[in-house]
Amino acid sequence: MAKVAVVMGSRSDEELGKNIVSFLENFGIECDYRILSAHRNPEELRGFVKNSDAEVFIAVAGLSAALPGVIASETVKPVIGVPKEVKLGGLDALLSIVQMPPGIPVATVGVDNWKNAAVLAIEILALKYPSLVEKLIEERKRK
Repeated sequence: MAKVAVVMGSRSDEELGKNIVSFLENFGIECDYRILSAHRNPEELRGFVKNSDAEVFIAVAGLSAALPGVIASETVKPVIGVPKEVKLGGLDALLSIVQMPPGIPVATVGVDNWKNAAVLAIEILALKYPSLVEKLIEERKRK
């Protein structure tokens, strides 16, 4: 069972998504990796979110960056949004992700900051899986 679902809005987001998955897998965390657009595949995305066993979602999106918010609207599980720099230095994506309506939060990291998204997912999982705490402490010592 995947503990984290990593979802990209399009193939152009793949590099960040693959970095996230690689980092999480180095911690022994299983991931489900998907490319599902909130605009082009809304029904498929909705079905995936509703049927996912993942405990945390990470969504990478640029431009309108609707993906993290759409995922958050379909689940009460934590959602982490990674704004991708496409235009306007990524500010458009950042503001789209961070400005969610009350009651539908999305934790948002910096533009293209895939590593903070992965670390935040691990911190969330560490609340339930204490063995991740020591691994996080070791990771911080390396940097």
